[in-house]
Amino acid sequence: MLENEIGMCIVDSAVQIHRETGPGLLETVYEAILAHHQLRQRGFQVERQVAVPIEYLGLRFDEGFRADLVVEKKVVIELKCVEKLNNAHKKQLLTYLRLTGIHLGYLLNFSESLMKNGIHRMVNGLVE
Repeated sequence: MLENEIGMCIVDSAVQIHRETGPGLLETVYEAILAHHQLRQRGFQVERQVAVPIEYLGLRFDEGFRADLVVEKKVVIELKCVEKLNNAHKKQLLTYLRLTGIHLGYLLNFSESLMKNGIHRMVNGLVE
């Protein structure tokens, strides 16, 4: 599957989870439900809490950055449960995309009353 096809499944899954559970749960709960119940059951390979290494002056550092979910090694998902997203959240996802070489990411804020308002698609060099 292409990144955009995977992305459509991610969005559908996030909306369904939000519709069934509502806002207010912990990020880790949404992460587990999205990874196990929704995406893996659809046949996707999903990794949780993936180390995002950084290289500096020839040294590799694995500590510090962790992507919440990586789907099919093609899409990064960063989950939030905050009153309002800010630029730091978006920069975090863009950093993960840049460091991993993955081109598509989703920032999902499950605290929104309507999930569609909490979905932010971000790209880094994705050819559409």
